[in-house]
Amino acid sequence: MIKNIIFDLGGVIITISHQEALRRFQRLGLKDAERQLDPYTQNGIFGDLEEGKITAEDFRRELSRMVGRELTYGECQHAWHGYRADLPQRNLDALKKLKQQHYRLILLSNTNPFMMDWAESEEFDGKGNPIQHYFDALYMSYRVKAMKPSEQFFRHVIDQEQINPEETLFVDDGPRNVAVAESLGIHTFCPKNGEDWTDEIYDYLK
Repeated sequence: MIKNIIFDLGGVIITISHQEALRRFQRLGLKDAERQLDPYTQNGIFGDLEEGKITAEDFRRELSRMVGRELTYGECQHAWHGYRADLPQRNLDALKKLKQQHYRLILLSNTNPFMMDWAESEEFDGKGNPIQHYFDALYMSYRVKAMKPSEQFFRHVIDQEQINPEETLFVDDGPRNVAVAESLGIHTFCPKNGEDWTDEIYDYLK
């Protein structure tokens, strides 16, 4: 029986736009944005930020150096927020319903301070509720200092939450991430970015 549901953020809860993020970083002057930005796992200073190897301020300084002009925190944040295409109300309603049905909801995300400043604020759902309102626990790559598809990230959550993988469903739009979760005995569901998973998830909860 499934008791715990681990959700990815970008591509599952939030519909992401890789192309818009690319455009925004290119407009800042980043010439090799396509090489640096990956839909699932970031590279270079982008990966270093999401893995917690550098701070948001380190990232701002280094990106400024790369584009040849001084960037503000706000400019960097605006570019990162290009990933935020949509936050469907149906997803938030589904999370509330699952919580009411006594599933433990856990967020497991490759993300960074620029994105989480928004997600952990009252602006998240447009109704004054931060993302914490919808989840029982949050695990962000830059705080844990590990990134999916690293097995270490999954093991950290299993150990911290004291959960049984066989009683856990992982929902992520990244096939590589799902494969690692499966190798640890976790049940998985891999909807496509932006796909409506809110009814189909119950097929995996039976």
